[in-house]
Amino acid sequence: MRTSKFSEEQIIGFLRQAEAGMPIKEIGRLHGFSDASFYKWRAKYGGMEASEAKRLRELELENNKLKRLLAEAHLDIHALKSVFGTKR
Repeated sequence: MRTSKFSEEQIIGFLRQAEAGMPIKEIGRLHGFSDASFYKWRAKYGGMEASEAKRLRELELENNKLKRLLAEAHLDIHALKSVFGTKR
C-alpha cells in the first residue's frame, strides 16, 4: 500500500483550513491533492488532534501485526491437525 506524501499533522492542518472557511478546491490546488483525498482524510481524521492521529496510526500498525500473528497461528493449527489426522 502506498503511503501518503503528507504527514498526519499536515492533513489535520488542511482540515483546519477547511473548517476556517477556505474552499476545499483551493486548499487542494495549493498543496497538490484531490478533493477525494480531502474527503477521505476528513472521514478518517475529522475532529482529531495531531497526537490522536499518531496514536491511531500506532494502533493500526499494532492491529496489523496481531492479525498476521493470528493468521500464522491458524496455519500452524491447521498443519498440525492435518499431520495427526484429526477432523476440524
